[in-house]
Amino acid sequence: MKKFVRALAAFSLIAVPATLVAPAFAQEAPAEPEIPAPQALQPEGEVPWLYEGSNVPVDEEWYWGVMDNGLRYAVRRNGVPPRQIAIRVRVDAGSLHETDSEQGFAHLLEHLLFRESKYLGQAEAIAAWQRLGATFGADANAETSPTHTAYKLDIPDINRAKLDESFKLLSGMIREPVLNDANVGAELPIVLAEKRERGGAAERVGDITRRTFFAGQRLATRNPIGTVETLEAARGDAVQAFYDRWYRPEKTVIVVAGDADPLVLAGLVEKWFGDWEGTGNPGIAPDFGDPLPPEGAPVTAGTDLPIGEVSAAIEADLARTFTYAIMRPWRKVDDTIVYNEGRLLDALAQSIINRRLETRARAGGSYLFAQVQQDYVSRSSDATFVSFRPLTEDWRAALADVRGVIADAIENPPTQEEIDREAAEFDVAFVNSVEQAPVQAGRDLADNLVNAVDIRETVASPQVVLDVFRGMRARMNPEEIQERTRGLFSGNVVRSVYVTPAIGEADESALQLALASEALVDSGARLAAESISFDELPPIGEPGAVTEIGPLGILEVEQVNFDNGVRALLWSNDAEPGRVTVKVRFGAGYRAFDQDSAVYAPIGQMALVGSGLGELGQNEIDRLATGRKLGFDFGIDDAVFTFTAQTRSDDVADQLYLFAAKLGMPRWDADPVIRAKAAAELAYNTYSTSPGAVLNRDLEYISTDSDPRFATPTPEMLEQVTPEGFREVWEPLLQQGQIEVLVFGEFDRDAIIEKLRVTFGALPERAPIAPEVAARVPGFPDASNAPRVLTHRGDDNQAAAVVAWPSGGGMASIREARQLEILIQVFNNRMLDALREQAGASYSPQVFSDWPTDISGGGRIVALAQLEPDFVPVFFAEADRIASDLAASPPSADEINRVTEPLSQRIRRASTGNQFWLYNLEGASRDPSRVELLRSLLSDYSQTTPQIMQFLADRYFANGAPLKLAVIPEGQELAEGPAPVQGPVDTAAPAVRAVQTFGR
Repeated sequence: MKKFVRALAAFSLIAVPATLVAPAFAQEAPAEPEIPAPQALQPEGEVPWLYEGSNVPVDEEWYWGVMDNGLRYAVRRNGVPPRQIAIRVRVDAGSLHETDSEQGFAHLLEHLLFRESKYLGQAEAIAAWQRLGATFGADANAETSPTHTAYKLDIPDINRAKLDESFKLLSGMIREPVLNDANVGAELPIVLAEKRERGGAAERVGDITRRTFFAGQRLATRNPIGTVETLEAARGDAVQAFYDRWYRPEKTVIVVAGDADPLVLAGLVEKWFGDWEGTGNPGIAPDFGDPLPPEGAPVTAGTDLPIGEVSAAIEADLARTFTYAIMRPWRKVDDTIVYNEGRLLDALAQSIINRRLETRARAGGSYLFAQVQQDYVSRSSDATFVSFRPLTEDWRAALADVRGVIADAIENPPTQEEIDREAAEFDVAFVNSVEQAPVQAGRDLADNLVNAVDIRETVASPQVVLDVFRGMRARMNPEEIQERTRGLFSGNVVRSVYVTPAIGEADESALQLALASEALVDSGARLAAESISFDELPPIGEPGAVTEIGPLGILEVEQVNFDNGVRALLWSNDAEPGRVTVKVRFGAGYRAFDQDSAVYAPIGQMALVGSGLGELGQNEIDRLATGRKLGFDFGIDDAVFTFTAQTRSDDVADQLYLFAAKLGMPRWDADPVIRAKAAAELAYNTYSTSPGAVLNRDLEYISTDSDPRFATPTPEMLEQVTPEGFREVWEPLLQQGQIEVLVFGEFDRDAIIEKLRVTFGALPERAPIAPEVAARVPGFPDASNAPRVLTHRGDDNQAAAVVAWPSGGGMASIREARQLEILIQVFNNRMLDALREQAGASYSPQVFSDWPTDISGGGRIVALAQLEPDFVPVFFAEADRIASDLAASPPSADEINRVTEPLSQRIRRASTGNQFWLYNLEGASRDPSRVELLRSLLSDYSQTTPQIMQFLADRYFANGAPLKLAVIPEGQELAEGPAPVQGPVDTAAPAVRAVQTFGR
């Protein structure tokens, strides 16, 4: 990892005129804070608090503490990324702990802790964390679940002073938030906006599903977001009462992992939380209840499993989805090795069934996909969920097919070959975890421990997991897997929910009758007996010759050229032990399509990989990959197609063969195309369910001046799709355009050069991309002051608005694009403050820049928000005002610092991984300027001046009218609103209006 740090330090600073450089002011270094030695650490030999009742080997990297006030903590050193700390504060209170009148209070309280607290004034938290280098949302955030509330803080570039300040601010939030009527009133519109954005068909289905599956339990009526009625009734004293019951040291766990001495971290926890005392009487956790069948419930034929509640949800714009669940009570367990062996056997059993279900779907079954998953849900139920999507209105046939595959697994033991195959997949995943343990990020380790606390279980090191798995090989036999399978499909009650767009297609009696019928055993989806080896596969072609090997000019990256025109960039390093990233860039990307062929672009993203290669279909490729870590992600970029995979050192050679074979000997199976077409048809209506879905469907198409390459295929367009047409479009595309292969990670350099010679070097020479194709650049709509209006069929209080400006593209101006990103983040902060913090009009307004690097234009700056229909004109006015103000007056130095510090820290953190360097060097084998431009990347994103920001704002915001787009409910007219203003918008009235009209 040191070589990454050296390389980053060597980046040159951006060259700017001296007159534009902001002056530096001498600052007195802060005094070293006093951090006491920890007094509450559990002594060596004592069972850590997380492992009580368990014989799972303790992860010795953690230090465990229990303070006199009852607060528990765990801290550890972790240097990934370097100089970063991850802090998690978990409070044992979620929506299941609320009374009926408090529904939504746990989540509202999560918001209020960021609103105002002992050391942070009103709405100061976001700016404070940004000044510490944390990006709001990514590095400073929180979550509320049915069972807990967790606060998450990742602070980069730490030192003792910064650590102390972070703990101080966080302690003020947790221990002494300001919970008065004013703050509740200010935060309530934001929470209601969040609820509104989550609303619509998806929320309705979620509510029906929760009420059905958890009938009779507390979870059935407790959604963390709460209800409009209870939220609007919230007052400061009521929220304070909830806080006093649940925000107490004995109900709190603090987890810290980062690049610091664990004793220092423990000392900080004790310094800032050691004297915390609860107020009043503590809350007593209610009984969450058990899943129980209704009295006199019918049973499924051939079993004693009662059929409980069932529901049919009619949603005209959602695809058919059928889910049934076998419900069992949740009980706290002793998290022992034997218990974990049983969980692993359960996972193997599910993997065998899921592979069989997928095999049947690929062969043209009655459903698009199906999956079995066992889950412990909110400490309320131990459930086995079975979900599938019927291809037609004949849901009964799909249900029978899915149940038939499951019945076979219950009735007949699997073959040892099936077990061994899934076990090999598990083993390679566990081995990979052991290899990656030295570079596992501290934030992931902290999150894992918080999740373990939530489900009342332990954590284990990757090596322990691997040892347990390999130590139970004797239990991986047909008889024991069958026994675990039967357990997965046994329980107290079975319940189901069917989502359909058609009225009258199903009702409760029809669902009960279908579930009560006997499932007929179907063994047709079992695995074939034969195995496949890479050694048996044919060569790609005649091996090529290496024509040149030399340094790329940065780090130790080498460029290898072959006589057929293929070029490769290789960087063998040990920064990520055992991991290798492979990326192949080829062809013309979106440039390759025109109006007639555009529909085959999204179909290709879904079906190209599944169409097989050579003599191998997708099922054979799956068998070929058994026991290996191989990937096959296919993407379409602006100017290239890409294959990408993260693999292991042992498997990278086989990964290269798979990618090369897809180009050199593609197969054209019809079933994946038919399946992709069906998936696209089923998905199309779902784009009308909400304003956000409409934007996903149409924004790119509209903002590229109705370029057919970026249109979401309609059912009418999809009618023309055939397997023959798919091959006619894609076969020549796989044969044209230069190829670049990037291999970054830990691998044998000489062996991989040889493997490249006999794979990619053996491909025939490529056809050129036609000049008229290479010249294609997306357009931008003609300027118009009038917004374009689209409609959705979701809730009538949901809308979205977009303002977009054209920018640029290409590497020639990439340094300007990087500086533009700073301006965009300033814009984003202002939009967040105006629409979220002040007006409460939108939960998460966003501003982002899209600057293509492989084509010379087509870039866009986009501001968007989801809000109430009445707020759409306010959004347009605010976007215009902010854009005009940035062009007229430079942002302050503090505004810039709040952006550049998080940006620079994100780059420093990302630069410790291979994917960062691969992403920034792709294309460099034919464009050497990318190497030189990479040297200034850090400074381009972290150093600027107010004058440069104003110059860029004038260039991109002051010339011509932007594209304006509104998405409003069907049957409504676009609201009239204020014209763009130069001063701050009057936010008081919109904030009140949001509360009064929500849910109308």
